[in-house]
Amino acid sequence: MPKRDDIERAAALVHATLGPTPHYAWPLLAKRLGTEIWVKHENHTPTGAFKVRGGLVYFDRLRRERTGALGVISATRGNHGQSVAFAGGRAGAAVTIVVPHGNSPEKNAAMRAFGARLVEFGRDFDAAKAHAFELAERDGLVFAPAISRELISGVATYALELMSAVADLDVLYVPIGLGSGICGCIAVREALGLKTEIVGVVSARAPGYALSFAAGRPVATDSADTFADGMAVRTPDPAALEIIRRGAARIVEVDDDAVAAAIRALFEDTHNMAEGAGAAPLAAALAERDRLRGRRVGIVLTGGNIDRTVAAEVLAGGTPGTA
Repeated sequence: MPKRDDIERAAALVHATLGPTPHYAWPLLAKRLGTEIWVKHENHTPTGAFKVRGGLVYFDRLRRERTGALGVISATRGNHGQSVAFAGGRAGAAVTIVVPHGNSPEKNAAMRAFGARLVEFGRDFDAAKAHAFELAERDGLVFAPAISRELISGVATYALELMSAVADLDVLYVPIGLGSGICGCIAVREALGLKTEIVGVVSARAPGYALSFAAGRPVATDSADTFADGMAVRTPDPAALEIIRRGAARIVEVDDDAVAAAIRALFEDTHNMAEGAGAAPLAAALAERDRLRGRRVGIVLTGGNIDRTVAAEVLAGGTPGTA
């Protein structure tokens, strides 16, 4: 797990490209939740999500360690891929991204706009990831993981910004995809010597990390069929799980209806558009509102990259994927 020096070095690197994102205590959200609530707006980065921070740190290491032409490949549902494309382009790397069939058209378009070559393969993230490994070996490319020490150090910089400014948060809700974000939050909490509870949030339709947290070992699921694609992971990362088991207070499962309702709440109360994973922390906090009375709560709006058609359905009162 990264230490304070690692995170502060990462922050200097990240802030050379993008400034700290805002954090606000929105009064309408506080009224809705029944207590003070702070939102960390990672939807305000150049890629619309927190992942870009890790990408910048990861490619800084690659650029220093490798000479000559650099070819990189990764797999994603969107935000990690945009991070790799954005940071890879700045580092002069040729970037290939593997996405599953049926992936978000708008996230795909954004990755291409940042200069990535897209390959579509498989029914979900885990299948796309396996194919990316195969292509990396076949074509001699560097596989950029969705979680590593550099990536955790990079994304931890948003937690450093938030917890340094609002040091007396009682509880912080963080969505879990593969785990870099929550691991970064745990690392910062430890580095700053705070007592903030870190609560992970997963989709009830992709509960691998919740099952694994309870079992004390990685437990994969057969599917991850949720419109909150940032949490649509079937197979937990063992190293991330170990950090989460040691440092998280609990993991909360939220269903797609609750996530859709949280997207609407964020839009109504803050006029920010959240993607599914970005709204999941609010969904979890609302589900636990009774235990939060009188406590200072933080949520991470990890991204705002939601397709227009999905956003329209949600704002009209629907839940994507339901009859």
